[in-house]
Amino acid sequence: MYAVVGCSECSNLWIIEGRSETSQCPRCGSRRAYEKRKKFVETEHADHAREVRASMLANRQGEGEAFAELDSFADLEDDVADGVVDDDEYLEAAGLDADELEAAGDRDPRGPTRSGSKQEIVERALEAIDRPTEDEVLEYAGERGVEAEYVRTALEKLTRRGVVSESRGRYRKL
Repeated sequence: MYAVVGCSECSNLWIIEGRSETSQCPRCGSRRAYEKRKKFVETEHADHAREVRASMLANRQGEGEAFAELDSFADLEDDVADGVVDDDEYLEAAGLDADELEAAGDRDPRGPTRSGSKQEIVERALEAIDRPTEDEVLEYAGERGVEAEYVRTALEKLTRRGVVSESRGRYRKL
């Protein structure tokens, strides 16, 4: 069973499935006994409850006539399910070759070994290597396509922010 109920505190409308002893307004959090909630409709069908709630919300906003012109939720859902265009069809209609785009996506311009952002790679180096030196972090990140200048700047910023500490040329993540 589904019920469209209203909150006496904030006028919110929502749908309750089943029948619990109490219900809580999702907007303001007021809790009331189920029997004390204003029930605008009780129905066995979720679609009918959605229709009633949507109609009430549209009327509140002065859009009742526009809402009345729309199809039911079930009809709209069927229309959407039937009208979905798959990615390849969409790309072809836009004049693009889907196979060529897929192949381009497989080619990583940053190189085959890089995974994650530059920042993530530097942080991963600090975690993976026990008390690394700057050179060790540079080597780790360089193997993953991160430029040395970026690594130096990132280490400096991480140290300034207190994310890592540097002592005698060795870094440790805090």
